Amino acid sequence: MSQSRIDRRSSLRGLAAAGGLLTLDSAFTAERTDAAAVGPKDTIKVTRIETFVLKNSWVFVKISTDAGIVGWGEMLKDDAKACAAGALEVGDYLIGQDPCRVVFHWQAIHRGAFYRGGPIKTAILSGIDQALWDIKGKVFGVPVYKLLGGPTRDRIRVYGTVSEKTGVNAMKTGPRGLKRGAIKYVEGQKFVDEVVENFKALRQKHGSGVDIGIDFHGAVQPPTAMLLIKALEPYQPWFYEEVVQCLNVDVMAELARKTHIPLATGERIFTKWGFREILEKRAATILQPDVCYAGGITELRLIAGMAEAWYTPIAPHNPQGPCSLAASLQIAASIPNFLVQERGDNEHTNLLAKPLPPVTDGHRPLPTDPGLGITIDEDKLRAQVGEPAEYRTRFDPDDGSVVDW
Repeated sequence: MSQSRIDRRSSLRGLAAAGGLLTLDSAFTAERTDAAAVGPKDTIKVTRIETFVLKNSWVFVKISTDAGIVGWGEMLKDDAKACAAGALEVGDYLIGQDPCRVVFHWQAIHRGAFYRGGPIKTAILSGIDQALWDIKGKVFGVPVYKLLGGPTRDRIRVYGTVSEKTGVNAMKTGPRGLKRGAIKYVEGQKFVDEVVENFKALRQKHGSGVDIGIDFHGAVQPPTAMLLIKALEPYQPWFYEEVVQCLNVDVMAELARKTHIPLATGERIFTKWGFREILEKRAATILQPDVCYAGGITELRLIAGMAEAWYTPIAPHNPQGPCSLAASLQIAASIPNFLVQERGDNEHTNLLAKPLPPVTDGHRPLPTDPGLGITIDEDKLRAQVGEPAEYRTRFDPDDGSVVDW
């Protein structure tokens, strides 16, 4: 390491130790402009892993280094405590390692476990992977997408809340009728008709210039799903999402063959191995992997590459916080087969030190800051730490049987 690098690190550490106004990480951030905080040839090692479980069940992971650079990531919001504890266990392997060997660490964490895959283990890996990419981007002084081959587009389309102010012209809704979701194995005609009338009214309200997807959320049984798919076709939904649970891919593929409306799925599918069968059986023509569940930035880039061979676009799933959005935007910026970013209009001002660039004309600008392109306000984050939400079991009001959430 050059003497100037050593001097700069020493002075910044001294500032932090003396109780100055800047923390070590913010001192590096404040000094950094277009240059990296450390050089790509400098030695840098992981020194600490921390996790934070929020009251809304979001789980954050923070990885610190001896260079003062920190990386942030997010994990699965279900089983929040298990994910948080599991990430700390990875510290036995990761502390002392070079954080920039991101793919090597992905393989080591995934293949170092005898039982691989599944939501919790893959979520742990996903959050750590995001944080490592965040660090690596800061080391090189560039957004992550520039380390993945550079931008494939000039801006990123988002969907969420339709608004003239932001220009967002795409949204999702659910199939609701009789003041509830579709919980019966075979819903009656009255329920189906009301779902159709509700969607028809939404289509008339927004017109043909707004894309409207329908999220079945995996909570609809196949016979009812088939009824709804056919009944809604005349109103041209943008896509049907998670029409049934993803556990039986053959059933999904059968439903996909019976409609011209694109089927989308992916939020509960993990790693390249899970998406392989979806692609091979054409069970969906839009993939929605979640960067917090499916394997992080490293894995989503590979899933997108697989999907490209089937001419299948990627629309990253995102029900969570700023790291989830920021990491998804890095993927969106770097792959050729990106479609749209879910909840890309969320601002997350309650967790960020500075606001995101605004959405205009329904698009987000490409991130420009190094790493994931965001700065977590740790004081705001810690203020929201608490007991996660309890499990929510749903029951059929008519007979008390358990139904899908």
